[in-house]
Amino acid sequence: MPQQSSHRVLSSKPNYPETSIPEEPEIGEPQFTISLPPTTENNGNYNGNSSDESLTWSDGSIDSEAPLTPQASPQVGVGEVDEKLSSLTPATITTLPTATISPASSPTPTPGKRRASTTLISKNGDDIRRLLGTGEAGTKLIEKYCCGEGCCMLEKLSLDYKNADFVPVEEPDNAAYKHLGIKLEALSLDTKLTNLTPLPESTISFDSVPSSEPQHTTTLHVQPPSFVKPHPPYDVFSAPVFGARELTKPGAEKRTFHFDLDVTDYPDEGEVDFKVGGAIGVCPPNDTEVVDDVFDMLGIPKFIRNKSILLRTGGGRWPTIWGEEKPRELVTTRRELLTWCCDIQSTPPVKPLFRLLSEYASAPNEKKILAFLASAQGQAAFCDLRTGPHITLAQLLHAFPSSKPPLDAILSLMKQLMPRFYSLSNDPIISASRGGLAGGRRLIEMAVSVHETPDWRSGSRTGVGSGFLERIAHKFIEAQASGLTGEAANEVLDIRVPMFRGLMSNPLSREFMSDGPMMLIGAGVGMAPFRGFILNRLKNANCANKIWLVQGVRDSNLDEIYSGELGDHEKEIKKVVQSRKPNKARLTLTGDEKDAKYVQDEVRNQADIVWFVINALDGRVFVCGSSKGMGEGVHEALVEVTMAKGALNREQAETFWVNKKDSGQYIAETW
Repeated sequence: MPQQSSHRVLSSKPNYPETSIPEEPEIGEPQFTISLPPTTENNGNYNGNSSDESLTWSDGSIDSEAPLTPQASPQVGVGEVDEKLSSLTPATITTLPTATISPASSPTPTPGKRRASTTLISKNGDDIRRLLGTGEAGTKLIEKYCCGEGCCMLEKLSLDYKNADFVPVEEPDNAAYKHLGIKLEALSLDTKLTNLTPLPESTISFDSVPSSEPQHTTTLHVQPPSFVKPHPPYDVFSAPVFGARELTKPGAEKRTFHFDLDVTDYPDEGEVDFKVGGAIGVCPPNDTEVVDDVFDMLGIPKFIRNKSILLRTGGGRWPTIWGEEKPRELVTTRRELLTWCCDIQSTPPVKPLFRLLSEYASAPNEKKILAFLASAQGQAAFCDLRTGPHITLAQLLHAFPSSKPPLDAILSLMKQLMPRFYSLSNDPIISASRGGLAGGRRLIEMAVSVHETPDWRSGSRTGVGSGFLERIAHKFIEAQASGLTGEAANEVLDIRVPMFRGLMSNPLSREFMSDGPMMLIGAGVGMAPFRGFILNRLKNANCANKIWLVQGVRDSNLDEIYSGELGDHEKEIKKVVQSRKPNKARLTLTGDEKDAKYVQDEVRNQADIVWFVINALDGRVFVCGSSKGMGEGVHEALVEVTMAKGALNREQAETFWVNKKDSGQYIAETW
C-alpha cells in the first residue's frame, strides 16, 4: 500500500485528460472513417414555463427493461461499398475529387491527434454522398465499415488461378486461423503484392540491469509498477475490497456485480474528493493465462519472463498511462509490461502488426498471407478482419504459429493498456455512516456488468476490466461462503482493486444538484449512478414528486439491479421497463401486459413528467446507458415529447434539447 507521507498535495486538479470517457472499452466492432480531399467549390429557441404541478406516474406501463432498438440504417458490407464504387460511370467519376491515400498507421501515434481522414470526412460530407448516393445512408455506410487504413489502396488480384500452373497458397490448418475467415481470393506464393506497409520501427529495447541497480521488486497481481501513474505524482491506489455481491440472478444475459471499496487511506489530493455521480478509474491487469499464452506462442522461456530488465523507450508516455512524454529508462520485467502496460485484447489489429508478423514468419504460406493483409491487394480482407469477429494478439499468434517476432517489436506496436472508468453508485460523503463500519471506514461503491464476446476456442471471453473485476468478485464471494467477511477477508486473502480517483467533475457529478426535480433514465448498469443520486436526496427530503426513475432491464426477474435499495419511496419514484416479453404462465399470475417495452417507450408515456421536469427551476433530465439503441432511442423520444408538448417542429425541438444540454439541464452519459 502506498505510503501517505510520500505524497505531495496537488495545488491544481490531477493531470489526466478532461475528455476521458467513463466506460468499458468496446470489444466488438470498431468505428472508422475514410477521407476525400477538399473540392474547389465554395463553400427557433423555445423556453418552456416552470410549473408547480404535482405529477405522478401514469397508468398502463409495465414493470420491464430496455434492450437495443433496431438500427435505422441498413447493414451493408465492404463488398457492397465496392459494388457501388464499380458502378460509377466515367462521367460521374470525373466530377469526383481524387481520393488521398492515408499513410500506414504509425507504431507510436501522437496522443490526442486525429487522423487526417477523420478530419476531412467531416468537411466533405457532400463528396461522400455524391459518391454513394443521396441522403445520409452512404456517409454512415463509409463511417461504419472503413478501416481508416486507406481503402483507395485496394487493388484486385490478377486472375492467375485461370492459368494451368496456378497453385493457391495453402491456408494454415488450425482453429484460430479458420475463425478469422480470411478471403484470399486468387492468392498464390508467386502473387505480386504492392503498396506493402513498411516494416515498423521498434521504439523500445531491453537490456540487462546494471549490477549497481537495486534489486527490482514487484507486486504483480496486486498493484501495477510504480511508473504507471494515471495522474502524476500519485501512484495507483490499491483499494481493499470490503464487499462484493452479484446483483443479477442466474440466467441473466449480462452478469452484474456490486463492489464496496475501502478508500479510508486514499492519499490527500487537495480539494479533489469523491463525489456523488463521479467515476473512478480502475487499472486492470491482463489475465495471467492470456499473458502466458502470448509468452508461449512467442517462444519466450519461462525463466526470463520474470527476470529484471532495463527498458529503454524512444519517447512518448508509454508505459506510464498519462505521464510526461519523454524517453525513459526503467527497471521492470517482461511479465510486468505484458500484464499492466500492453493492451493485447481490446483493440483490432493494424497493418503494421501484420507486416511485422510476416517479417518473422518462417512458413512460406503464413508469410505470404500476412504480407497479403498488409498490402493493397489484401485491403478488403484486412477491412473484414477489423469489422468482423473480435481478434486478440494471442489468436493471431495461434493462427500463424511460425511467426515469432521479438517481444520489444510487439510492444512497440501495441496500444497502452488504459484505465476503465466506472460510475459510483453511492454518495461517498455519507458512506461512513453505514452500519457495521468500524473505525470510521470510508467506502465507495460501484456496479460492473461483465462484457463478453465469442472466442475462437468456441467459448466466450470477457473484457479486460470487467473480467478482472468478475474474478475479484468471485474470489471475495467464495471467501464469504467460508465465513470471512469485510476486513477479515482482506487480512486473509488481501483482495484489492488498483484504482484512482478519476472523473469527479464528469457531467453526471458536475450537474447533480441537491434540489430541483430530476428525471433519471437508465438501462442496465447505467442505472447505477442514479442510486447515489437518490440516496443523497434521502438524506434531507422526501423523494416523492422530486425524482422519477425509468430503469430499463431485459427481464425484471433476472436483470433488475439495486431492487429494494432506493428507500421507502422506491415504488413511487421508480418505473421498471423490461424488453423481454413475459411468458404465458407469468402473464396469468401477474396480469402483466403482453408487449415488451423499451425505455424510450416509457419516456413517451411519461411525457407530462418529462415536460414538467425540463421546464422546472433547476430541473434535470439525466440519461445513462448504452448509446447504441437506448441512448439514440431516448433522445428521439425526448424530441417527440417536446414537439407534442411545446407545439414545435423537429428543428425547433432539436434546438430546444441542444440549449438544455448547454445549460446543464439535459445530461446524457452514454457509451
